[in-house]
Amino acid sequence: MLRKLYHGSRDIIKKPVYGYGKKYNDYGLGFYCTEDINMAKEWAATSNQNGYANCYELDCSDLKILNLNAEQFCILHWLTILLQNREFDTPSGLAYEAKTYLLENFKVDYSAYDAIIGYRADDSYFSFAQDFINGTISYRQLNNAMHLGKLGQQFVLKSRKAFSLIKFTGYELAEHTEWFDKKNKRDKSARREYFSTERNKRQRGDIYITQIMDEEMKSDDARLR
Repeated sequence: MLRKLYHGSRDIIKKPVYGYGKKYNDYGLGFYCTEDINMAKEWAATSNQNGYANCYELDCSDLKILNLNAEQFCILHWLTILLQNREFDTPSGLAYEAKTYLLENFKVDYSAYDAIIGYRADDSYFSFAQDFINGTISYRQLNNAMHLGKLGQQFVLKSRKAFSLIKFTGYELAEHTEWFDKKNKRDKSARREYFSTERNKRQRGDIYITQIMDEEMKSDDARLR
């Protein structure tokens, strides 16, 4: 299966380098792409500098891909990968306990995979995840929040094998006067919807992190599907 992928950057990257980059990204060290070229352009442009949507093709036929959207996973599996790689603010005892519980019960071993497909945690969405482990929002609200602003998915190359198979096919310019503004509008839209629709909209039967821990819910619990 051939996938078309895009990577937003201030540079033209003809050959992604295995082992290069920031290890504190959502899924750790890797090459972060998207199947949406417009999303890549938003990632590429800064407030005062143009960027590039680098274009690639990747033959996935022989790759082992972890798809966090598959039915055997829930949003808490995605969250535990974030907890392993990103710096979470855990000022309260509840947040620390929640982080420990999730890592013990929902941790995904992704070390053997060539690539990962899942949500990307831009600033707004990262704050939604923090609200959940701090007990501010419910499991349902966290799920809903991840769809605000049309967040989209990211495709992350993790292994040497995946890096060896990706082929550069060109690039498109991302002008900062257009794409940085679009990125800001998407982020603001997500935050506005979150605070007006989700953050203060508790429903009867909502499950919070305290209940998940108290009832020792595991990944096979039907209430988390």
